[in-house]
Amino acid sequence: MLSIQGLKKSYGEVKAVKGVDISIEKGEIIGLLGPNGAGKSTTISMISTLLKPDAGDIFFKGESIQKNPKSLQRVLGVVPQDIALYPSLSGYENLKFWGSAYGLKGAELKKRIDEVSEIIGIKERLKDRVEKYSGGMKRRINIGAALLHQPELLIMDEPTVGIDPQSRNHILETIKELNDRGMTIIYTSHYMEEVEFLCDRIYIMDEGVVIANGTKDELVESVSKERKVIVEFDEDAEDVCHAFETLEQVDQVLCEKEKMTLLTTSSEGIMQKIIELSAEKKKDIISIDVEKPNLESVFLQLTGKALRD
Repeated sequence: MLSIQGLKKSYGEVKAVKGVDISIEKGEIIGLLGPNGAGKSTTISMISTLLKPDAGDIFFKGESIQKNPKSLQRVLGVVPQDIALYPSLSGYENLKFWGSAYGLKGAELKKRIDEVSEIIGIKERLKDRVEKYSGGMKRRINIGAALLHQPELLIMDEPTVGIDPQSRNHILETIKELNDRGMTIIYTSHYMEEVEFLCDRIYIMDEGVVIANGTKDELVESVSKERKVIVEFDEDAEDVCHAFETLEQVDQVLCEKEKMTLLTTSSEGIMQKIIELSAEKKKDIISIDVEKPNLESVFLQLTGKALRD
């Protein structure tokens, strides 16, 4: 559906995007992650046709949007990070304004406002001025404005920043519902759990380039197959640590009083061996937990930064 090829953009001497390739299939939710300054916002601005790339191109359904930007603009919805609403107008008046900007009018516009207000769950407050809304309600109207013309592709740039948990959960469920209806979505966030919950595939950017992409599981596997097996005993077990280092599957053992962490790249069958060896050493186990690498640890390893940095 969307193919981004060799995209580059500089601001003077600063190379914000250095050659980005991204492929998006119809019906996917694609996560775009990166620390501050990675080039995400510039990339999104170029996809949105707000910025012209210095090099490379973006193809929508095989057609260059450099040559024909309207082919994408007609079916594109953008939810910006900053609230793009008029605070002195009501929610309904804001939706009416943005719907008119998309060319909707009359009965069709009213119908779409009714449909969208149901989707974003704010119909009962539409007559109130936006300045009286909570942060979460403003975010919902912001999303609603981007949905009025029934876009095929929706770009969402950190749509849950600074809102309450209830509104956040509603927005995430709304995104899932829109995707179930066939909408393709590009999603950026500083909340890793949102990306894990929503996205089919993830692109990680740093310093203007894509440094990794794939499903969550593929990204985790590409960085590390190592597992942590955390064993908690009912008493200090440091005196038997060396014994667990002899287990064939164990690469390293870290001991801290009653807690023992075993690093392994093959956790199959290791639980039974730990139980047997613990019994042999007369150490009673309280709990055993196998901890796999997660997306947060992958991101940190690849970029050297936390997502919110």
